[in-house]
Amino acid sequence: MRIAYFDSDDPEMYFDNPNLIWGDPSYLLEPGDPGYVGPIPSVNETKTKTKRMKHNNYYPSKQTDQINWLVNFYNKLATHATALGLTPGQVAAALADCAWLIYVLQSWLTAVRTWSQSCTDAANLAQTGTGGVQVLPVFPVPALPAGDPPSIPATVPVALGALTRIFALVQVIKNSGKSTVEIDHDLQIVGSVAAGPDLSAIQPVLTAKVVGAHVAIGWGWQGNAAWLSSCEILVDRADGKGFNLLTIDTTPNYADTQPFPAAKAIWTYKAIYRQGDAQVGVWSQTVSVNVGG
Repeated sequence: MRIAYFDSDDPEMYFDNPNLIWGDPSYLLEPGDPGYVGPIPSVNETKTKTKRMKHNNYYPSKQTDQINWLVNFYNKLATHATALGLTPGQVAAALADCAWLIYVLQSWLTAVRTWSQSCTDAANLAQTGTGGVQVLPVFPVPALPAGDPPSIPATVPVALGALTRIFALVQVIKNSGKSTVEIDHDLQIVGSVAAGPDLSAIQPVLTAKVVGAHVAIGWGWQGNAAWLSSCEILVDRADGKGFNLLTIDTTPNYADTQPFPAAKAIWTYKAIYRQGDAQVGVWSQTVSVNVGG
């Protein structure tokens, strides 16, 4: 990575060059000078990147499991409110949202589906049934729970977007820094650990094309960023030296800003993923571009 200050005579000084940081002149100071901020990192220096273990979504996909999640959150949120720094208003609003969703998913939606089946039966009778004048079924809306027995929360209608508000509160809890692993699991706001990929078989997909005066190299994590640290890219510049390290990149896509040779040449690239300081998986297919001339 280079720290750059605009110089119209330098061919690498273009604003979309990802290998440049446009900084202030303090980077030109010497050690001991006021405002000195430290050495400029090398282009091949690996940047430290903190990885978090990847988890599945904490909110279930099945309706029955969603009801169980909402019931658990309703029953336990108030218990942890003080530790999490939540206000009484935040807790009351979240409990009202939970109670309403429990009613809608568990009672109202079940009643709707039962009534829908009775409507289908009525339609069939209307067409092929026998007997007297037909009376069509009327939807019996389930009564809102009044909190008796106490195991069923007292419920009132709330504004649209109850689940969105609950998710927002969960994010507040996660961002607060006050929640513990025990609280996270008790409230069920952290998913199970997701299974990782087979690191022995993982392989980068590399692309390369000339863009202006540099080679744009495309690569990505392929959905496996949680288990990988960086991508090591090598280049063979057809100069008899074979493949040599170009960069160890921690951000997808890279610009090779090596000046093109005067004569035509073919530059070839390949890459492999890294986890920490070790290579993992297999090398990518090589990709080549014509440069110079």
